[in-house]
Amino acid sequence: MGYFYLLVLVMFSWSCFCLTTNGLQSYQTQLLLQIRKHLEHPPELQILENYNGDLCNLSETSHLMISCQDNFVTEIKIRGDKLANISGFNGYAIPGKTLSEIFSIDSLVTTLTRLTSLRVLSLVSLGMWGPLPDKIHRLYSLELLDLSSNYMFGSIPPQISRMVKLQTLTLDGNYFNDTIPDTLDSLSNLTVLSLRGNRLKGQFPSSICRISSLTDIALCHNKLSGKLPDLSPLTHLRVLDVRENQFDSKLPVMPQGLVTVLLAKNLFSGDIPAQFGILSHLQHLDLSSNHLSGTPPSDLFDLPNISYLNLASNVLSGSFPEHLTCSSKLGFVDISSNKLAGDLPSCLDNKSDKRVVKYDGNCFSTDGQQQHQGLYCREASTRRSRSKLALLVAVVIVSVLLLMLLPFGIIILFQRCRPRQTFETHIRLKAVQGNPTTGVSPEVLATARFISEVVKLGTQGAPVCRLFSMEELEEATNNFDSSMFMGEGSTGKLYKGRLESGTLVAIRSLTLLKKHSIQNLKVKLDFLSKIHHPHLVGLLGHCVDSGVLDDSGANKAFLVYDYVPNGKLSYAFVSRLKTNNILLDEHRIAKLSDYGMSIIMEENDKLEAKGDGLKSSQRKTLEDDVYNFGFILLESLVGPIVSGKGETFLLNEMASFGSQDGRKRIVDPTVLTTSSQESLSIVVSITGKCICPEPSSRPSFADVLWNLQYAAQVQAAADADQKSDSAS
Repeated sequence: MGYFYLLVLVMFSWSCFCLTTNGLQSYQTQLLLQIRKHLEHPPELQILENYNGDLCNLSETSHLMISCQDNFVTEIKIRGDKLANISGFNGYAIPGKTLSEIFSIDSLVTTLTRLTSLRVLSLVSLGMWGPLPDKIHRLYSLELLDLSSNYMFGSIPPQISRMVKLQTLTLDGNYFNDTIPDTLDSLSNLTVLSLRGNRLKGQFPSSICRISSLTDIALCHNKLSGKLPDLSPLTHLRVLDVRENQFDSKLPVMPQGLVTVLLAKNLFSGDIPAQFGILSHLQHLDLSSNHLSGTPPSDLFDLPNISYLNLASNVLSGSFPEHLTCSSKLGFVDISSNKLAGDLPSCLDNKSDKRVVKYDGNCFSTDGQQQHQGLYCREASTRRSRSKLALLVAVVIVSVLLLMLLPFGIIILFQRCRPRQTFETHIRLKAVQGNPTTGVSPEVLATARFISEVVKLGTQGAPVCRLFSMEELEEATNNFDSSMFMGEGSTGKLYKGRLESGTLVAIRSLTLLKKHSIQNLKVKLDFLSKIHHPHLVGLLGHCVDSGVLDDSGANKAFLVYDYVPNGKLSYAFVSRLKTNNILLDEHRIAKLSDYGMSIIMEENDKLEAKGDGLKSSQRKTLEDDVYNFGFILLESLVGPIVSGKGETFLLNEMASFGSQDGRKRIVDPTVLTTSSQESLSIVVSITGKCICPEPSSRPSFADVLWNLQYAAQVQAAADADQKSDSAS
C-alpha cells in the first residue's frame, strides 16, 4: 500500500509540473505577442502571427532570435530596418522613419520587465522613440542591453546603474542629449560601454574610471568636453574610442593593455606623452585633427605591435632623430599637415610597398610630397612658446583663486576646534544672544555649517603625524649640506631631502622662542598633518625637540613636507597677492605650501609682540583677509582686463554694481551671460560687504562662504528651470 501512495504522489507532482510548465510557456508567448503589438507588428516578427509550435525552437535568423532556458525566455534579439540617420529629429514621430505617434516606450518596457529571466535584450533599428524610462532598471537579470539605432532622446536614466548584472551596455546611434550618469561604477561587471553617435554633453564621468572590468569604451561622435581623466586604473581596457568630441585637455595616462586608441577630431593639446611609447600591445593609434604640439616620441613608430599610426593635422614640430626605426608591423603612417622639419627618416620615405606613409604639409627637406618653406615651421614654433606662456598665466590665475580659500578655511577650522563642552557652551551663549525665540542664531548656524564642510576636506581617518628624529633628517639632507639648500623665507630655511625609503621631501627649519610651548606646537602640527587636499602640499611629520637650539639659544623645529619638483611660480598675479607659496608638481598641478604657518607661528608672534613688537604689515587680521578675498571676488566678476586697472579704479566702479546697466558696463560678459540676475546679485552684495572700508562691518568668512553656496544653489535652480523650459 505504501508503494501505491508513493506512485500517486509522483504522478500528482509530475502532472502539476507539466501544467505549470505549459502555463508558463503560454504566458510568455502572450508577452511576446504583446511586444510584437507594442512594436507595431514589424515584419521581423511576422512569424509569430500563426505560429503554434514552441517559440523556444524558432530557427535563428539575422533579424530575430529567441532563446529559452527551462521554458523561460532568456534572450530576445530583434533587428529592424528603420535606421536612425535623421539629423533634424526633434523628438516627435516621423512617418516612415519612427514608430507612430501612439507608440509608448514606457508600455513596451513594462511588458519586457515581466520576462523575469531575460538576460539578453537587443532591439535595434526598430524606430522606437521617446525618453528611455527610469523603470528600465527592473530588467534586473539583464547581462546585455542593446538599443542601438533608434530615436531615443533625453537622459540616460541614472537608475540604469542598478542593473548590476550588466556586462554590455550599447546605446549607439540614438539622440540622447544630456550628460552621462556619474553612477555607472555600480556596474561592477560591465565590460563594454558603447554610447556612440548620440548628442551627449558634459564631461567624461569619473565613475567610469572605477569600473575595473571594462574592456571597451566607445563614446565617439558626441559633444563631450573638458578633461579626459587618468585611465590607468582600467587595467583590462583594450579599446578606447572618443573620436569627434570636444575634449580639450592634455592626453592622460593610458592603461598598458590598450590595443586600439582613437582620439581623433577633438581639441587635445600639449605634447604626446612619452608613456604612449611603452604601450606594447598597441596596434591602432589615431591622434589626428587635434592641437597636439612638440615632437612625437620616436618610440611610437617602433612599438612591437603597432600597425596603424595617424598623427595628421596637429601642430607637431621639431625633427625626428636621424636613425628613427619603425616596427615591421607598421603598415600605415600619417604625419601630414604638421610643422615637422629636418630630414625624413629612411623608414618613412614611402619607398616600401609594405608601408603607406603620408607626410605632406610639413617642412621636411625632401622632394617627395608637397612641403612648406622652413620659415613656416619656425614661426609656428615661436607661436607655440607664446601660447604656452599665456596658458600658464591663465592656469595660475584660476589656481590662485581656488587656493586662496584653503588657508582661510584651515585657520577658521582650527580656531573653531575646541573641546566639545566649550563649543556647546559657546553655542548656547550665542543662541541666547542672537535669537532667544528659535534658540540658535544665524551666525552659529553658518559657522557650524562651514565647519562641517571644511572637515570633509580630509581630516577624517587621516594618519597621525609622523615624528622624525634629528638623525633621520640629518641623514636625509647630508647634515643639511648647502647642496640641499632650496631657499629661505620669513618662516625659515628650506632644504631638500631623501628619506631612507627613497622618498623625496622638503624640510623647513623654524626658530622658536624659548617661551614657545612645545606641546601646543605639536598639537597644531598633528592637526595640520591630517588635512589633505589635491591642492595642498602634504605635511608628513615634524621634529620638535627643545634640546635642538640655534646659535642664539632659541629652540629649533623642523617640518617635513611632500617634495614638489617643479618649484614655485616666480611672478605675481596682482601686487597684493604673490605666488611664491604656490608650487607646481610633476603634472604642473598647483599646490599651496606654508598654508599652516599662521597657525604654527601664532603663539610665537604673540610673544614677539610683547617684546620688540610687530611691524604694521605683519598685523594680519581676519578682517583684512576678508577684504583681500573680497577683491579676488571682485576681480572674478570684472575679469582680468578691468582688474588690471588697479584697486582704486575697482573701488570707484563698485558703485556701478547697484544698477543693472552699471553691471553690464563693468562685469565680464562671460559672467553676465552665464549667471542669473538673482545669483549675480547675491555675489555682488557679499563682495561689496567684504571690501567695506570699515573693518568691523565686514562679514565673517562663514557668512561669505554661506552666501557663495547659496548663490550657487540659486544658479543651479535657474539652470534647471531654463533646461526644463527648453525641453518643453
